[in-house]
Amino acid sequence: MRTILLAILSFSFTAAYTQVSVTRGALLMGGRFEITIVAKDSLTANQNIDTVIAEISRIEYLISDWKPTTQVSQVNQNAGIRPVKVDKEVLELTERAIKISEITNGAFDISFAAMEKIWKFDGSMTQMPSPEAVKKAREKVGYKNIIIDKDSSTIFLKLKGMKIGFGALGEGYAADVCRSKMLAKGITAGLINATGDIQAWGKHPDGHSWIIGVNDPFEFGELIAAIPVEGAITTSGSYEKFALINGKRYAHIINPATGYPAAGLISVTITGPEAEFANALSTSIMVLGKKAGLKLLKKYPAYKCFMITDKGKYITSPGFNLKKYRIEE
Repeated sequence: MRTILLAILSFSFTAAYTQVSVTRGALLMGGRFEITIVAKDSLTANQNIDTVIAEISRIEYLISDWKPTTQVSQVNQNAGIRPVKVDKEVLELTERAIKISEITNGAFDISFAAMEKIWKFDGSMTQMPSPEAVKKAREKVGYKNIIIDKDSSTIFLKLKGMKIGFGALGEGYAADVCRSKMLAKGITAGLINATGDIQAWGKHPDGHSWIIGVNDPFEFGELIAAIPVEGAITTSGSYEKFALINGKRYAHIINPATGYPAAGLISVTITGPEAEFANALSTSIMVLGKKAGLKLLKKYPAYKCFMITDKGKYITSPGFNLKKYRIEE
């Protein structure tokens, strides 16, 4: 459920402005983050970037499923054995993920991680998994088998072999948390690019909005739209991370109901207040498809959508004016 990277289009500014913008990259949560802070001087900006990196690292050591000592890894290691006590933060994130599964009828499911054993999207996969392998792995997927006990603050996966993974949902959550932390410290502008889940607030020192470029799925390295953003923007897509088998591309976004890659849409971009929920929506809509996806979005008017089908057709939800955001030649 990882998102594709979005491009950040920046503007230059001069010393005449009273604030400066500092950007720094860091490898966090298994991917590359870029953190931009606008502050009164470079020292203050860098100090706050340090704070953001420390906060993301803290979250990583709670929820990353590839680090064996994290709380989420402990939950996975004890699937079908016993409940595992977790911090309130992890419990609440899991509760929200289950709620998203409920509102999407399972199109979003953090227990999809059990499918990672049979699908590889790193270029190494050259043949389809057997139907038997897909069926066996699919039996371990199901959010209804994630049992939360609020009183004891535990998570239990009912079936042995089950696994939960927060993927980009966790990255979006980290971006949201860091924005709130910065605002509480008086940092009124900044941008966190969490490997494609972006949370932006305020404006550039020169007064411009943050401009985010959306990649063209049919022209590598080209942009299809430039979108002014204050809030979150995420894109889920099937064209940068895939398995090529017998000349056909299979998306890395798995349909939890079937165990096979989602098809029909090649890209879904969501804008809205929170990166965590925006990512959940973009991933879910890739699975649900355009009709059910637009129906889902009607329930959340603060979030807007831009989809691209595998045939190259553009589809937008009400309020998303793609023409306004298109890059002029």
